[in-house]
Amino acid sequence: MNRSAYQMNILILSNNPSDCRILSKICRKIASVHTVTELSNFFSLIKSQPIHALIIDQSMADYTQFHKSIDPTISIIIIGRNTKQIEERAKEWPLNQFVDFLPTPITPVEINGFQRAVYLAVQHAFMKKMLEEDQLSSSHKEETISNAFSKIKDIKRFVEKNVLTELEKRIALQTKYVRFKEEKNKIENILKELHKASDVTTLLDIIHDVRDIIGSEGISMYLIEKSGTQKPYLKPLFWNNAALSHPDYSKHLVNLDAQDLTAIVSKKGRGIHTSIDTIDQTLIKRHTNLLDFNLKSILCLPLKHKNRVIGVIEVYNKITDDTFSAKDFTPDDQRLMRLLSEHIAIAITNLNLIQFDALTGLFRPDPFFEAVIQKLRLEKKRRQEDSAYALVMGDVDWFKKYNDRSGHEEGNKLLRELSNVLKSSIREEDLLCRYGGEEFLFYLTKIENIKEACQLTERIRQNVEEHYFEHQELQPGKNLTMSFGVTVFSRDSLGPFDSITAEKLKKIVIKADMALLEAKEKKAASFNSTEEKMTTIAKNMVCAYHPDKFQDIGLITSYKEKIVKEKRKHKRYFTSAMLILKNSHGPEITRTINLSLGGAKIPTDVPLKLLHTMDLILILGNKACHMKGNVVYSSRVDGKKTNYHTGLHFCDVSMEDKVKIEEYFSSLS
Repeated sequence: MNRSAYQMNILILSNNPSDCRILSKICRKIASVHTVTELSNFFSLIKSQPIHALIIDQSMADYTQFHKSIDPTISIIIIGRNTKQIEERAKEWPLNQFVDFLPTPITPVEINGFQRAVYLAVQHAFMKKMLEEDQLSSSHKEETISNAFSKIKDIKRFVEKNVLTELEKRIALQTKYVRFKEEKNKIENILKELHKASDVTTLLDIIHDVRDIIGSEGISMYLIEKSGTQKPYLKPLFWNNAALSHPDYSKHLVNLDAQDLTAIVSKKGRGIHTSIDTIDQTLIKRHTNLLDFNLKSILCLPLKHKNRVIGVIEVYNKITDDTFSAKDFTPDDQRLMRLLSEHIAIAITNLNLIQFDALTGLFRPDPFFEAVIQKLRLEKKRRQEDSAYALVMGDVDWFKKYNDRSGHEEGNKLLRELSNVLKSSIREEDLLCRYGGEEFLFYLTKIENIKEACQLTERIRQNVEEHYFEHQELQPGKNLTMSFGVTVFSRDSLGPFDSITAEKLKKIVIKADMALLEAKEKKAASFNSTEEKMTTIAKNMVCAYHPDKFQDIGLITSYKEKIVKEKRKHKRYFTSAMLILKNSHGPEITRTINLSLGGAKIPTDVPLKLLHTMDLILILGNKACHMKGNVVYSSRVDGKKTNYHTGLHFCDVSMEDKVKIEEYFSSLS
């Protein structure tokens, strides 16, 4: 037989026409190519044509379908996109059959390797066929057969040594590249989310992602804070993978002067990376006592804003392959953590957590006192000093009971909602801060005397009492309330202009705190152990501290007058909008104290007749609303600024004007 005239054939079996076209193009240079997409056509074709190499998709490479029709001399190449699956398919075929497995070629390098493997497979089949023919024709060709087998072995060794090794390397490199790309995308997403964070909850959610990308068992984040007369300390917003609620803060607070690793990083402004075996154990005593796992290594970094340390972030125990490793964090981990800490500090600054409380969005104590001093100095500069100012300390009644029954998360939700009620209850020129826990501190400006300060505070107390809070029915008295302590001071009482300090204001706060203590403990509360009912409901009141010029301790009295408030079903907005009244005395211009869709509260110089109806023009920005108003009440108010507070009920309001009012309220929100 003329071997040079012997035609070599390759058969491609795949149910994917696209793969058939690609593979046919690749193999055309090696031999004649036939393509089949269905098994029925395959069996008829293989009987009519001598096939040397069968390239078959792993989804169709079940040996049980071919064992009766496949010639042992045919070389089999199983392809697919999942290396593990094609390898498993190859194991199903008998040992006397030449079987190779390769990934479906895509890149130029893969195509070259694939062509080489197909060529070797065709040559292998060709030699086996020739060997069979030689065995049948003559026994004197044993030497040739031996050489053929030798070549086959060489080819097989070549395939095993070069093609498969190259394939394994490529798979390993591709796996490493995929992992690197995934981590890169995760880091980019974390940085994007940090800069998009609009509230502290979003920021704390991202901290979980930081822990995962670093590969640590735990993570914590602290902010430097001051409260009252205390020295600066580190307050954890996030401790050991969890955001903390207020009652949990106390056991995790860290004084900056403490012999503690976190405090040292905060003071020195430099990161520390160490294992537990190489550090003074007293510096990590707090960690070893409070963490719920064995501490092996720690990476602690400062959070800085304009070279000033504003907090600390730390991660514990490096995780490797889902196991906790005794090894330290790698240099790459440290570099990545430094990068992330810089962006976390930027996010903290963008959210202004340095100035505002993370939970409620209100002033923190120190920025609050700075704002008060700034207001006092500005009024002095503009010569707008009024006769008196007030500091009011407010505290949520039975807050611990609320937390115990509803949970700390509900307690946090309550404080956020309460802060909105308190903000809407004060005037634009007043200030408010979260002083700590469930305590709030108010600065009321432009008041005449202690009585007016108590009246303004009573309005705040009533707003809280009348607002519905979730789970308030479980509270004593089936309502959630607040108690308040009020004290008044003049600017002159603070001494010379340049000597006004936060420390002087904090001494005044102590007086408000004394009045608050009286409001909280004016009446004792007792519980029945079986019915758990209040026999006497204390608190929910306003007490005032009256300074005594001749004694260090002044007189504390309770404020018992109740402010008459108009009955309105709609939400009140404490906004000052111009209102023109048309009555028998002619038009009168005034401004609203508060406003709702159903009515308004206004100051008037004279009492208005009860149930009297008058024409009104309400000016909201550049829009005017025409309507009528009924006088609900008109009661006298002590003080020099206004003589009467009058409540109006709106009527005959057109749909167009209702829309204007609602749009105005939306702009306030």
